[in-house]
Amino acid sequence: MYFGWKRYVSAVERRRKAGKKAAALRKKGQTLVPVTAGRGAIARTFWGKSWCGNLERYSDFANRLPRGRTYLRNGSVLDLQIGGGEVSAQVMGSRLYKVAVSIAAVPKVRWRAIGKDCADSIDSLVDLLQGHLSQTVMERMCQPGTGLFPAPAEIRFTCSCPDWAGMCKHVAAVFYGIGARLDAQPELLFTLRKVDAKELISRAGEVLPRAGKKADAARILDSSKLSEVFGIEMAEPFPAQRSRARNVVAKAKQPAKGTTAKRGTSVAAPRKHAAP
Repeated sequence: MYFGWKRYVSAVERRRKAGKKAAALRKKGQTLVPVTAGRGAIARTFWGKSWCGNLERYSDFANRLPRGRTYLRNGSVLDLQIGGGEVSAQVMGSRLYKVAVSIAAVPKVRWRAIGKDCADSIDSLVDLLQGHLSQTVMERMCQPGTGLFPAPAEIRFTCSCPDWAGMCKHVAAVFYGIGARLDAQPELLFTLRKVDAKELISRAGEVLPRAGKKADAARILDSSKLSEVFGIEMAEPFPAQRSRARNVVAKAKQPAKGTTAKRGTSVAAPRKHAAP
């Protein structure tokens, strides 16, 4: 301590400390499922971004959550386990702290309403988990109070740290960690809310025949609209990521190798003539 303030700990030292502790826990036989996030946005897919956006829209959490981003990026979330209605985690701070999060199940009446409203707009479980949703379905899923994402009143959490704050940085790191985990395993959101994603698909089958139906490109979710749904500014990728995206688009627009095309014209495939 220096004049009442704790000694500054660099990001490198935090990572080293967290890695050392994780190794010690594994040596004792513990199975850890860590979660980290790189630079830029914490989450990058529809479900991960939606989870973070939902939490950030509530003033109860908004001023506390930023404290957890650094902890998550430093690799301080050594273990994060998601189950039915609960999350357990171990976060490395000045020492190892245990975090427990309890989230209420989606009420059956609400879940049936979500299924009814989205029945004719979800083609498959794969599309659902990959976030291939129409603007209408996305807004319905993310609707405050009646959607799939929890409100503050449906969330309870505890941490073994001595911080008196309503939400400490360790809990905040776990909340963002859940969003990062949903990027890779979106099905865990349905597990957490104690509902079955397959029910949305089976209900869709009752409304419309699915055979031969393909996703309408005009209805596929534009992730840029997430900020409109939540009424907040979503984190943007770093310039390097935008540059890579532009390069991919530019290459896709280039004519195939061995062909030439003048501006304003298109290269058409040669016609096949029937044999005489």
